[in-house]
Amino acid sequence: MNVWVEAARPRTLSAAVAPVLVGTAASGRFIPSRFAATMTVAVAIQAGVNYANDYFDAAAGVDSPARVGPRRAVSSGLVSPLAMKIAMASAFLVAAVAGLFLALAIGPELIALGALCVAAALGYSGGPRPYASEGLGEVFVFVFFGLVATVGSSYAQAEQVLAPAVAAAVPVGFLATAILVVNNLRDLVSDAAAGKRTLAVRWGSEKTRSLYRALIVSSFLLAVVVVAAAGSAWPLVCLLALPLGAAVIGAVASEQNLVPALGATARLQVAYAGLLSVGLWIS
Repeated sequence: MNVWVEAARPRTLSAAVAPVLVGTAASGRFIPSRFAATMTVAVAIQAGVNYANDYFDAAAGVDSPARVGPRRAVSSGLVSPLAMKIAMASAFLVAAVAGLFLALAIGPELIALGALCVAAALGYSGGPRPYASEGLGEVFVFVFFGLVATVGSSYAQAEQVLAPAVAAAVPVGFLATAILVVNNLRDLVSDAAAGKRTLAVRWGSEKTRSLYRALIVSSFLLAVVVVAAAGSAWPLVCLLALPLGAAVIGAVASEQNLVPALGATARLQVAYAGLLSVGLWIS
């Protein structure tokens, strides 16, 4: 696999794709150029976050040989720190260019929103007090890859905040958060040894597994809220993803090797978001 693709962590990119699909569907409109620009912003920011994490975690000594997840480009010597900084800046630049297109088409408020997203991405694992190490990473993911990305994608089409988009943003955010939860659960031992106090490190294995289960279950329960906001039962088609949800809950509850569970959670999010999008379009 190309080192830059690997460093972008493809398994986590569903967290960028899912809210754009759902938010666009919730808007009831489809302007292809705006959809393409919104998807570019979301994926580029997700890649930028992953490049930033690769760089900052290597600089902080978090990525030790004890880490059980996918190899990191900088700490493994595949990429120099300078090259990773350039890649990180390039990803955010791509997001900025696509975002500027949207801002010119819709309004300058999107410039401020985009700047906030980039600042939050850099602060996740960078800066004097990275909030991933303060146990706040899950809050960041829920807010930016759930609420902001879903409602923002809807706003890019309809140019207003719509109730179905707000309702759908919560379960989408929960599933994105679940990806981070299982990622941090997998890295719990190595993160603790490196002094990176993620929520999983602070809560321990059992409570973190319970949080993961609650996020998955809640995402399905909240489908009824989307139904109420959309005024149609069609969003319930997302319940067809329930078997996948049950499978990942079982895997995370029982398995010690959580690497496959990360990919399975990402696939669940894509399936859920795809089905929910279909239901919202039909609505």
